[in-house]
Amino acid sequence: MRIPTSPSDRPSRFGLFARRQKRLIRPLLGMLFLAALGGGGYLYLQQPGAQERLAPLRDKVLSAAPLRITRIQVQGAQLTSDSAIHKALGVSVGDPVLNFSVSDARDRLNALPFVDHVVVERHLSGEIDVTITERPPFAVWQHQGHFELIDRQGKPVPDQGMTGKDAEAFTKLPLVVGDGANDAASALIDALIQEPSVRDHVTAAVRVSSRRWNLTLRDGATVLLPEGAEIPAIHKLAKMDATLHLLDRPVVLIDMRLPDRLTIRERPPQPAPAPQPGTDAAPGGHAAQPTSQPGGASPAARQGSPA
Repeated sequence: MRIPTSPSDRPSRFGLFARRQKRLIRPLLGMLFLAALGGGGYLYLQQPGAQERLAPLRDKVLSAAPLRITRIQVQGAQLTSDSAIHKALGVSVGDPVLNFSVSDARDRLNALPFVDHVVVERHLSGEIDVTITERPPFAVWQHQGHFELIDRQGKPVPDQGMTGKDAEAFTKLPLVVGDGANDAASALIDALIQEPSVRDHVTAAVRVSSRRWNLTLRDGATVLLPEGAEIPAIHKLAKMDATLHLLDRPVVLIDMRLPDRLTIRERPPQPAPAPQPGTDAAPGGHAAQPTSQPGGASPAARQGSPA
């Protein structure tokens, strides 16, 4: 027989609420415990030397992890060497993938010469993908006694002190000289690229008073280009060289500044070398052979000719 309960045995409203919310209170307490544990760990890591003390434990845990780097793929690197890229990444195939810091590697790669920006991706499958966008040098700029690599916009491109691929760029890229030559170089160099016969004779382009260009040729001659009409003048010079071989002639100066005339100054003829002392000049420029023979008699004397 069931005994009825008295009003005093009934649970209170808070008790009924606690029973109903029992399933939610336990997870909430767990979350609070984890939050307190994480906060305490964060505060501990902020103490001086905490990360160094935990480094051996972290490396031991990471080395025991099964996730390792299986492949490193690099795209877009034309001027940046593979050794520099892998040194900046700081990891190799077989290292724990969780030990690889994407942000640190990206900062080191962005600091490399010729690198404009880089994208680094880490996959838990063990692959690391690196996409490099380079800022290739366009010319060498000489100003105030210094040589500097510049891009198409005339901005300086960092180099590695004339070593590696940037040293190769110094020897192969066109040379522009003078104040403001970096800002105005792209249009002139593009015109020279379109005329290989002229470009192959040019060793440097000199900016004059930030207004116009002079071209210095390999044989020491100078081409004075007109202000504001350098590109048509280069095309005209290429046509003249194709018909007259002007750039192969012994000229000192080619003045193209005036639109209605062309001034050419040739080298003066070189004087014939003076004969060596004690020798007589013979026809054809050769020294005359001595006619005396041993004994002091000439060939004519031996043949009975009059002296």
